[in-house]
Amino acid sequence: MSEGFELECFIRTDLGKGASRRLRRINSNIPAILYGGDKAPVSLTIAHKDIAKATESEVFFSQVITLNINNKKEPAVIKALQRHPAKPLILHADFQRVSMDKEILVKVPIHFLNEDECVGVKLGGGNIIKSLNEIEISCLPKDLPEYIEVDMLDIELGGSIHLSDITLPEEVISVALSHGEESDLTVASVQAPRGIAEEEEEEAIAEGEEAETEEEASKSEEADNDDSGGDGEK
Repeated sequence: MSEGFELECFIRTDLGKGASRRLRRINSNIPAILYGGDKAPVSLTIAHKDIAKATESEVFFSQVITLNINNKKEPAVIKALQRHPAKPLILHADFQRVSMDKEILVKVPIHFLNEDECVGVKLGGGNIIKSLNEIEISCLPKDLPEYIEVDMLDIELGGSIHLSDITLPEEVISVALSHGEESDLTVASVQAPRGIAEEEEEEAIAEGEEAETEEEASKSEEADNDDSGGDGEK
């Protein structure tokens, strides 16, 4: 777990869409909310420049954040972030309170290692297809990793890595795997380039059609032989 981030926040009493627009336009702040635990939700304001700078790091989204609310510190994790569809602006943030002695659910980014040295890429000419870029985990805040490493070095062409193949840090649990083997999702695979894959598929189809044709011809020949034998007996 990293040292984390600290954001200066203030309690917001002027609520509603109009108030939020004024907050962004006049004060360059954004509205936010803190909820969870055994306390009531609290509406907050945060300087846009502060949260914009914090979100430049991927670690911000997977670590415990300290919210300094009117000089009172609250540990939290970010659960949702609303961005402007066309401008580089953050519009709203949702935070969830964290208790240091209770497990939390957090999505942690995946760092893929040895992509260029991967056997299926270097020797097989394949491409790495990433099905997941983050993993949802459960753990105590003190055990929260910044990221999960997935080593692609030994993955051959046609091979793949599933959640069950990843060694997680101690005391860290995959939420998906806790639901059973049917939730053992593919994290990444090494596939042949599109053109080659299509050619192989076409060849397989052609071979299948050829085998069917030969089988039908064989059956037709057997039927003809049976008919010839019948006429001879008459």
